Amino acid sequence: MSGEKAIVHVVDDDESFRTAVTRLLQIAGYETHGYASAGDFLIARPRDARGCLLLDVNMPGPSGLDLQAALFDHGIDLPIIFLTGHGDVPMSVRAMKAGAVDFLTKPVERDPLLRAVREALARGAAAHESGTRRRSLQARYDSLTPREREVFAGVCVGKRNKQIAADIGVAERTVKAHRAQVLMKMRASNVAELVRAATDLGLRPSSDPDLPGR
Repeated sequence: MSGEKAIVHVVDDDESFRTAVTRLLQIAGYETHGYASAGDFLIARPRDARGCLLLDVNMPGPSGLDLQAALFDHGIDLPIIFLTGHGDVPMSVRAMKAGAVDFLTKPVERDPLLRAVREALARGAAAHESGTRRRSLQARYDSLTPREREVFAGVCVGKRNKQIAADIGVAERTVKAHRAQVLMKMRASNVAELVRAATDLGLRPSSDPDLPGR
């Protein structure tokens, strides 16, 4: 991964277990941070940190499931691997439905743990890349003028310049000029790339040139 280094955050109130797991991960080449509670993690963790979370379910104060819900509510997309000595099937189902990468029972073996960490970090890297692309696309879209957005919408639903011109009440040559600006500002080389950008931004192409549904 490029940029900020990914960190494996270990949240467990059992100090001896937390120490053992962080050492194992460090030996495997991972950078780790340990926390004794969900609250400690929330206080210490930068919002934009990269990596994944190894999270105990049962802890004094907020549980691991509570922390998972809090992260979701705050829009923090950090892949989670649950570790517990007291897990049950309903608990694991709840965690996995909420997006957990894995649910491992203590004492956890080295290989399953490292496999889960690799998967979590890969998932986190993919999410980070997707988020970075979407923010970049949004910035480009925000740079379009209202008229350019109308042209962008018409192009994305397959309308010809003449049709777009009639829809928005301008000359066809004006549409051509706006279309060139849209391609340049969106950094797209063709219509297919504009359609993909609209899809990635969550815009719903329709016959209406305003592209509703943002």
